[in-house]
Amino acid sequence: MRPVSDDHPLHRWFAALVEACFQEKVGMCKPQVLDYLTGLLTDFVHIERINLVCDGSGRQAEDVAEMLCEAELGSDVPSVDRRREFHRHIGDFTLFWTGVYPENLRKLHRRQSRDDLVDYLDQGKRSYAIASRLSTDETRPPAAVLQALSDEFEYCVYGLGLVRRSWEKRDPGGLLSIN
Repeated sequence: MRPVSDDHPLHRWFAALVEACFQEKVGMCKPQVLDYLTGLLTDFVHIERINLVCDGSGRQAEDVAEMLCEAELGSDVPSVDRRREFHRHIGDFTLFWTGVYPENLRKLHRRQSRDDLVDYLDQGKRSYAIASRLSTDETRPPAAVLQALSDEFEYCVYGLGLVRRSWEKRDPGGLLSIN
């Protein structure tokens, strides 16, 4: 599966929504962070991109608790790159669900998963902070973007909720909703 290109209409549509909601309503004008959030929404249109982390047997980890185990204990010698990517993905996963589809979190918790004990807001902030400390200005995304996502996690959650409400106004048929 190839990522959606920056000139694809879907990417441009998300970019416009993110820019409008975050700049006008949240007051966040950090271009690299807004670009990152646009990429997150565009990537997660593909449902298989939401659950990228696999356990040692190759099975996709479906909850944050499993992802954390894989990030910290999943390999005999966890590499810095592996830990950074896993923590970045945990940040992305928690940000996406808490910001875009918080009502689905309640459904996930009703099935009595290990995530019942995980606070997605705290874990998202923590994972982005860890990924930031394992990054440099040369890694993609750079450490500063990941640190900003950690520092501004609640604002990003709020802004992504605004983005969803905005697209629902433009998509009354619900073609872009996940249920």
